[in-house]
Amino acid sequence: MAKASTDPHLADPAIDMSLWAGREDSEPDSLRWHQAITPLKRGVNTGIALLGFACDAGVARNQGRIGAAEGPRAIRRALAPLAWHRTAPVFDAGDVNCHGNDDLEAAQQRLAERVAALLSASHLPLILGGGHEVAFGSWSGLARHLQAQAEARPRVGIINLDAHFDLRDPGRTVSSGTPFAQIAAECDRRGWPFRYACLGVSRASNTRALFARARELGVLVREDREFTAQHLDAIVRDLQRFMAHCDHLYLTVDLDVLPAAEAPGVSAPAARGVSLALLEPLIEAVRDSGKLRLADIAELNPGFDIDGRTARAAARLIHQLTLDS
Repeated sequence: MAKASTDPHLADPAIDMSLWAGREDSEPDSLRWHQAITPLKRGVNTGIALLGFACDAGVARNQGRIGAAEGPRAIRRALAPLAWHRTAPVFDAGDVNCHGNDDLEAAQQRLAERVAALLSASHLPLILGGGHEVAFGSWSGLARHLQAQAEARPRVGIINLDAHFDLRDPGRTVSSGTPFAQIAAECDRRGWPFRYACLGVSRASNTRALFARARELGVLVREDREFTAQHLDAIVRDLQRFMAHCDHLYLTVDLDVLPAAEAPGVSAPAARGVSLALLEPLIEAVRDSGKLRLADIAELNPGFDIDGRTARAAARLIHQLTLDS
């Protein structure tokens, strides 16, 4: 099995493993996440690497309710007691921190460096946000890695489960509402195709200008009202056709795609949303594609999370995404 590199950006020397705590059962084969996860170190076998992005500067710039910087810690706590069904390892790679609004762009670059290092070491990075400004940092890390691999025009499919396009014009300021417009501009600059699927979009939460921009960019769009049990198979087929024309996949989940009753602890709760039961088949289709290179979970705001519902939903999505047996 491949070994991790000695890249200094790979591991965080100040990883806090105290969040990984919970019940321990005495019977055989009864491990939970907190018993199986270990801190990432150089030289370990490859696996999934959880990396926090403790940032809500983009949410603040987007005039949302702040608090998502605490998301990575809450997700770890929610993951800790879940049953362990994996055979391959999972590591905690620590956090990338953002120190105030003025540090956003630098924090995204630090995230990109860490993601690129994890990919170069053959890990699957799973980023715990943090506001959805995480997306530009995540994608930039993947782009940096692919460029180092000398891929000329990689077809990177971005699959965003989200109530919002996040295609706002970044000309005035970048925020949690601009990452995919930033990525589209970067793809244009590099001569790469821009392949973007946004599933769960709320028409009530996106202006006509944003829908027009999505059409101009050729975005695969499925609105929240289309997500019913009767239409789910058709949406999964649409997603599979999209993935078939991609070389690599980047999955990003904004938790505000879920209904407010299931995910109250987000920066912008959804009046309708798409239920967890209807999202899981999409997560599983991406997981089983063999093309997933990177994933992130965004917008958990623990200060507004009633009974930890949103953190538990995030942990459930990560559990489904990382099943390997």
